[in-house]
Amino acid sequence: MLRSGKISENVLVRSVLRRIKTKRDEVKCGAGIGEDCAVLSFGADEETVLSTNPVCAPLDMAGVYAVHRALNNLAAAGAEPVGMMLSVALVQDTQEAMLQELIEKAEEICSHFHVQMIGGHTEVMKNMNMPLITATGIGKRRKEYQKYTHIVEAGQDVVVSKWIGLEATVRIAKEHREELLTRYPTKMIDEAEAFEQFLSIIPEAATAGRSGVCGMHDVSQGGIMAALWDLAKKSGVGLEIDLKMLPIRQETIEICEFFDLNPYELLSGGSLLMTTEDGTGLVMALGKAGIPAVIVGKTTAGNDKVLLHEDEKRFLEPPKTDQLYELIK
Repeated sequence: MLRSGKISENVLVRSVLRRIKTKRDEVKCGAGIGEDCAVLSFGADEETVLSTNPVCAPLDMAGVYAVHRALNNLAAAGAEPVGMMLSVALVQDTQEAMLQELIEKAEEICSHFHVQMIGGHTEVMKNMNMPLITATGIGKRRKEYQKYTHIVEAGQDVVVSKWIGLEATVRIAKEHREELLTRYPTKMIDEAEAFEQFLSIIPEAATAGRSGVCGMHDVSQGGIMAALWDLAKKSGVGLEIDLKMLPIRQETIEICEFFDLNPYELLSGGSLLMTTEDGTGLVMALGKAGIPAVIVGKTTAGNDKVLLHEDEKRFLEPPKTDQLYELIK
């Protein structure tokens, strides 16, 4: 029986990827492990990049999370976001004003990045206890992108932008505010909710693209551990990561301690994982753009994915169910 959350890699391969047989020449990149976008080519110079992301969350923020995830996938693939489609499945008795608020918030994000809402579907469903919003982002990129970038090899620096656990911190602070206020001051919870301003990785992806980045992967479901696994597995490299260097906000630590969650396996939209030949240069470039980033380790030859913590050494395991699902069982 399948568990809640993102399916395991074994199930993905066995029950999804092996069932996809039909191929077309226009599809340059399709379904695969670590692939968050599909890439289509219809002409000589540009490729079309697509990504779709479902989010089940309270209606006031579901559209925000879904749109950011779709746009972040495109940005990590080196694409310029162009269009957005929303499929909105609502619970019964939803007020029309709440639907309007959802669309307005989604449009605000799209407008900020000059992305047009180009369609979708809206329906009220029976037997649902929470809205399900699916955002499909459409972007474009030059064909030369794959030729000159996204070449992840051994010996490169691994860089992480902003902080891990951002998206989950926002969700938990908003959805479990009263519980958290029994232990923590209002100011801390307000600051955690304000992390919403950091959920886009479009700015750092653009800066990284101009600053010698070799590979990018947005950190989302399953947290930084899942992102590291996906990046290494897709690129055929090993890793050596210093856990102490992984950037995390104190608000996230406190919230994780309150609910006994592992921050390294926690929904982390808003953080970008990158590899580069010059980690110091990339960190400096991001810093000049007002984006904090740190070097957390290196890619290595072979398949070993090593996690270091002081004198301890262990190996990275395949992605697990996102820790956020511990709160929505």
